[in-house]
Amino acid sequence: MTHPVHTPVVAADGGLVHFGLAELLAGTPASMRIELTDATAAEPWLTRLVGADHAPAALEAGHVDVPARPEPATLALLLWARRWWPASPVLGVPPLDPALLDLEAAVATAAVDDLAEGMLDGFEATPGELFDAAADGIAATAVPEEVRDLCLRLSAWFDDRDDVVRAEAAAALAAASAPGRRAYALAAGAGPQATGEGVVTGGRASVDWARVPPGVLDAAEDTVTWRIVAAPAATRLEVEVDGAFADAALTAFATDDGAVFAEVPLRLGPGRFTGAVDLAAVPTGHLGLVVGVTAESLAETTPADRAEVVSLVRAREALAPVARTLAERAAGAAEF
Repeated sequence: MTHPVHTPVVAADGGLVHFGLAELLAGTPASMRIELTDATAAEPWLTRLVGADHAPAALEAGHVDVPARPEPATLALLLWARRWWPASPVLGVPPLDPALLDLEAAVATAAVDDLAEGMLDGFEATPGELFDAAADGIAATAVPEEVRDLCLRLSAWFDDRDDVVRAEAAAALAAASAPGRRAYALAAGAGPQATGEGVVTGGRASVDWARVPPGVLDAAEDTVTWRIVAAPAATRLEVEVDGAFADAALTAFATDDGAVFAEVPLRLGPGRFTGAVDLAAVPTGHLGLVVGVTAESLAETTPADRAEVVSLVRAREALAPVARTLAERAAGAAEF
């Protein structure tokens, strides 16, 4: 099964709208696949989206491939970026402002609703909810004119739907948009180096993107360092994870032949997470370490998955500005 990191999707009412990741990130989405999970729920919006020529065949077969529409393609790109964007100064991929992504997603969700009313009934967030999240986080930005334009468009959209409070809030945010640069928590640089004294064993590991929340850790490989240190009081496991953008409840799960033998709560420090825990004994099997929010099995991203995504994202630097998201343009305009 293809990992979600490779499958941008819009979850519609009664169906899923899939796009090819390579085409979407290249700014050339040629087609989209609609898979129906509930034909009855999907039928009202399906014809508006794919046209009367394609809708009957889709309802009969349960799926259809049609030319991509820009509105759902834009929303799919933004939803994918909110979860999987591989921010990494090491790799030359700038972090994206989550508030700007939410603002763009609010506009994109409204555009899909205008295109095919009812398609996003029960969607993960309404334009209003996305705008609320964006309004709470937008600070000074490197692209104030574009922020102002999106806010004015949302203000008019809310006004058409008699959402007076949000219409006024969007207009006020447009008026307050100011130039500036958003600050990030990342502090680059090497951490304290182990002297080697008392180190029984150690190693490096990479962060599986699927195990951590978006926008928290550098997406580069080999950012995790661990070591087992023999001390007079107790043997302990020490863990460092370099490249922190934001705080989160993360844990390092140490394994011995695949079985978890220690859990190390990680705390945010200057640009990195660190933690340590005492061990009753030094394990003797094949040792491993994973960082995340859970030790439970899940669909993992492989090094090949991550390398492919980073390559596709870095290629977006060559796209025309209009083909990139507002959050990307803001990141490029600000100091990295």
